[in-house]
Amino acid sequence: MNFELTKDQQMIKDMVSDFASREVAPKAEEIDRTGEFPLDTLKRMGELGLLGIPFSEQYGGAGGDTISYAIAVEEIGKACGSTGLSYAAAVSLGASPIDYFGTEEQKRRFLVPLASGQALGAFGLTEPGAGSDAGGTRTKADLDGDEFVIVGEKTFITNAAFAKSIIVTAVTGTDNKGKNIISAIIVPSDTPGITVKTIHDKMGVRGSNTCEIVLDRVRVPKENLLGDPKKGFSQFLYTLDGGRISIAALSVGIAQAAMEKALQYAKERTQFGTSISKFQAIQFKLAEMAMEIELARNQVLKAAWLKDRKKPFTREAAIAKLFASEMGMRVCDEAIQIHGGYGYMREYQVERYMRDAKLMEIGEGTSEIQKLVIARQLGC
Repeated sequence: MNFELTKDQQMIKDMVSDFASREVAPKAEEIDRTGEFPLDTLKRMGELGLLGIPFSEQYGGAGGDTISYAIAVEEIGKACGSTGLSYAAAVSLGASPIDYFGTEEQKRRFLVPLASGQALGAFGLTEPGAGSDAGGTRTKADLDGDEFVIVGEKTFITNAAFAKSIIVTAVTGTDNKGKNIISAIIVPSDTPGITVKTIHDKMGVRGSNTCEIVLDRVRVPKENLLGDPKKGFSQFLYTLDGGRISIAALSVGIAQAAMEKALQYAKERTQFGTSISKFQAIQFKLAEMAMEIELARNQVLKAAWLKDRKKPFTREAAIAKLFASEMGMRVCDEAIQIHGGYGYMREYQVERYMRDAKLMEIGEGTSEIQKLVIARQLGC
């Protein structure tokens, strides 16, 4: 594997980095304070083609690859964790399943507006009683003539209040062993019977829209069934594998921001007559932070590289997500420690990085679930 960026990948990195520093970072503190969804920023990102990086130009995308997309997520996440999470969810969860499994008609109708940045998408998997146990889905979709009738609840769904389409997982029947068949169905958000309620006052990523969804006899055409009806479970597992690469990249971005703030502060802060950056204790902290960030970034690139080449990447994506998310928390913790009492204050930003980073250990599968995935990939 060669992780030297191509000319196109470097161009995307430079463009996104410049955009993030000019238009995303200046709004991050206010977004965290108010919990306001950065809709204008995401619209601007759509205009720049960022929402379509990994999708074919045929469907309104930019024709890029997973590595380019991961780079973009890192740069946006470095500037603002809330914006980074909404971006990652829109692409990896709201649009990618349609790209992976959709029919030509579904791609034309639903993927094009998502990839071209004209709309946002969401992915309704988690339920009040089915989080890590996604196989415990209780939402049901019964076929009534030419329509599915969907009844159920979803929770912790990112972007749902602003999404034009929501991919909903639901039980559509049972197999010959009596086990539930879980399918994915594309549901336009303006369909009668859908109620979306935004969850406020979160610990971190406060500007990223998080919702509860109630589906009360929601009717959609049977043509909105996504992919193989009997492989819905394996399809959303594949979707989550790809999503874990983006969450890992987001973790790297947040950690990078925290380390840079800590380094800047260490150079400026004077104690005992000298900059604290000259103290070995501080130098060792910064060295370890830099090392862990680089290792996580390389693992993200490895998983993305495998995915782009259509090679198995489940284990690598789980390793990237597990290591990067836990690394992010360690780096943010050390960044606060380097700042001392000032690190506890909002003004210095590092406390926000830590609050944002925590979700990365939970969303897209908890750290514990990642360890189970890795163990199973080892043959345990």
